Amino acid sequence: MYSKKTLEHWDKEYVWHPFTQMQQYREEEILMIARGEGSYLYDLEGNKYLDAVSSIWVTVHGHARPEINNAIKKQLDLVAHSTLLGQANLPSTLLAQKLVDITPEGLNKVFYSDNGATSTEVALKLAFQYWQQKGAEYKRKTKFISLKKGYHGDTIGSVSVGGVDLFHAIFRPLLFQGYKADAPYCYRCPLGLEKENCGLACTGQVEKIMKNNHDEIAAMIMEPEMIAAGGMLAVPRGYLAKIRQLCSDYNILLILDEVAVGFGRTGKMFACEHENVSPDIICLSKGITGGYLPLAATLTTDEIYNAFLGLPEEHKKFTHGHSYTGNQLGCAAALANLDIFEREKTIDKLQPKISFLNEQLKRFWELDNVGDIRQKGFMVGIELVKDCRTKEPYPCSSQIGHRVIIEARKRGLLLRPIVDVIEIVPPLTVSEEQLEFICENTLAAIKAVIGKE
Repeated sequence: MYSKKTLEHWDKEYVWHPFTQMQQYREEEILMIARGEGSYLYDLEGNKYLDAVSSIWVTVHGHARPEINNAIKKQLDLVAHSTLLGQANLPSTLLAQKLVDITPEGLNKVFYSDNGATSTEVALKLAFQYWQQKGAEYKRKTKFISLKKGYHGDTIGSVSVGGVDLFHAIFRPLLFQGYKADAPYCYRCPLGLEKENCGLACTGQVEKIMKNNHDEIAAMIMEPEMIAAGGMLAVPRGYLAKIRQLCSDYNILLILDEVAVGFGRTGKMFACEHENVSPDIICLSKGITGGYLPLAATLTTDEIYNAFLGLPEEHKKFTHGHSYTGNQLGCAAALANLDIFEREKTIDKLQPKISFLNEQLKRFWELDNVGDIRQKGFMVGIELVKDCRTKEPYPCSSQIGHRVIIEARKRGLLLRPIVDVIEIVPPLTVSEEQLEFICENTLAAIKAVIGKE
């Protein structure tokens, strides 16, 4: 067995970590995970950490669930992978039927890929090609509306409709052009209004864009309920329903990116259920396999699917795919994951824990540097600011968010910052005792770091 020192050296020397400033990383002590069990992860020395971000929002029922483990092992004894190009396999067929059954009405066709970015890439290309094949009068519908602060992945298409400058600004010369509207960021409302009496004025900008440009807009893409990587921005009630209505009025497709918010994260199986909205296209990934294997699905309507049917010489087929599309191991894990949801009534059991978490979060208001607390189900963002009165943010050089998660790690808690927004996204099976531990130690970590300022 290799020594911890050797492994740490190799990690710093050879591994380039995502969303990580490697100069800073190489100067810090490494946390190397060896195993997981339930809500906890363990490092090489056996130290235990409560995984309060679900390993970046993917772990649903906890680590090392026997049911999902066994489903993968059983499938592995049959076949690990065969292509879905022009042929079928059993797990992907069964999963497609299941996804159609549990997603909003009208989403009857499933296209598989392997991660959140590819699921949105599929959605964008489907929407574009749909209008190109629908008729000559729709050929101009080639652009997209998205929200500033929105995040839909890191491939070029998904970045083109993204709006997080911290991640996307440098790539701007590579991107295709579209329309961007202000996100409903109520704490820092771009219109200077208060959410209690704003009348969802932020939808007015979206409506203006649609009214003036609907003949060249293929679709609008957004995250329902919580704009996640943009800073855990809670979408106000009524916003999604209004967007759905506008898309219908102006003949624009609605793409909902439920990669982060789907599979119970917001308290319902899918976030759009909070407003009884059915999109034209929905993007799913992250929690689809319970946090086990990379898999994604893009679901759409019969209307869109039918536009791709034709004779071979008409060249209407959707020429997009991935080597591991519909991979059997991933689909087997997803089926086991969904079976746990159904058998254990996960969504029902979640409701009292959501209320408990809401009560626990009230304690954070006692801190002078907590500007805002945003919660949708089991998705939480705590925004730290230098001055609550003016909402002045900390300078980037202070690294407040990063310092808080390092402090929390010392207390046996794994968190993740989005700049200076501390995110809490625990597994759905976390207990109330564990939720209390998360809040107590997040609070303590923030106090310890702010006290040094």
